[in-house]
Amino acid sequence: MEAVLYVSHGSRIAAARHEAARFVEQCRRVIDIPIQELCFVELAEPDIVTGVDRCVAQGATRVIVVPLLLLSAGHAKHDIPAALDIARRRHPSVDILCGAPFGVHEAMIDIVIDRISEQSAPLDGESMILLVGRGSSDPDTKRDMSAIAALLKEKTNVPHVDVCFLAAIRPTLDEGLQRAHASAYRRVFVVPYLLFTGVLMKTIERKLQGFSVSDKEWHLCSYLGDHPRLVLLIQQQVLSLSSVKKGA
Repeated sequence: MEAVLYVSHGSRIAAARHEAARFVEQCRRVIDIPIQELCFVELAEPDIVTGVDRCVAQGATRVIVVPLLLLSAGHAKHDIPAALDIARRRHPSVDILCGAPFGVHEAMIDIVIDRISEQSAPLDGESMILLVGRGSSDPDTKRDMSAIAALLKEKTNVPHVDVCFLAAIRPTLDEGLQRAHASAYRRVFVVPYLLFTGVLMKTIERKLQGFSVSDKEWHLCSYLGDHPRLVLLIQQQVLSLSSVKKGA
């Protein structure tokens, strides 16, 4: 019997954990697999190994692990595989397959555009976009965010898309906001490239308040959230992994 184990980042903020649970509920409705559980990398329970335990306790002989992560960084490359190694030793007869984060995908660009379009202001030649990423010491994070920014610029024809980060790498959020403030663009669309709400979203809101008295129009867009395109990407990944033969 198959199971799907969704792995969210985790947060101390209850609203973020509830958003992850609501998103998984949307996925459950379109994925025809009897066992579906949610777990977290950190800061919340259950953890990944416990998530696998719960699937197996319900009769799962194959667990399809789906990282609810935007980019491939430390959690996807190290933390999740390390936890799954423990789970495999605990359940040697269970086939455990792991998918990939959303990554640089056209659907992600479309979601960002949708979030910008929710604002009342036009995205035109007097506008720029500031993408705010979580940040990681993994060099792939900066590379992937730059690739997303380039695709976003190409698809929207906006004159300028800049990137900054909330942790670990530069430019920092403060630097990104200062650069946008010093630019010639009249409107700045600040897009939190985050999956769910949490401490980092609150940080962006607080920092942006300091620029609200400037002569620019600042538009804080929603984080990506439980967008239908994300549900479709998850559905496609689960179907692909479900078709993999055991031992392949």
